[in-house]
Amino acid sequence: MAMETVMLAPVFLLFLMFLAGAGRVVEAQGEVDGAARDAARAASVQRDLDAAGQAAEQATTAALQGSCGKPSVSLDKSDFRAGGQATAEVTCELDLGFLGFGATHDMTGTAVVPLEQLRRVE
Repeated sequence: MAMETVMLAPVFLLFLMFLAGAGRVVEAQGEVDGAARDAARAASVQRDLDAAGQAAEQATTAALQGSCGKPSVSLDKSDFRAGGQATAEVTCELDLGFLGFGATHDMTGTAVVPLEQLRRVE
């Protein structure tokens, strides 16, 4: 009985570490998707492209504060017009060093928010 415990304990611990790592990756993907949604929404209520870009940056930084080192957001400005859409793509580097591997993983989230039909875009 003791021999079986000694042999199975490391396997069980590795399985628990894998579950913790997989859970962190899923949680981080949700955070990045939420940040992309927030960035697209913040950009969609602005009147011009410069203000939209700044609002998207601020929303991304606020949403991912403490989750990743330096998030980046890109705003697709090709359809930023009345009746168009605001598309934001957020990229974040997730540090998986807590597992002892020192690995990083890039997480990307994209969100699209429609712009109002009857608005004036400058």
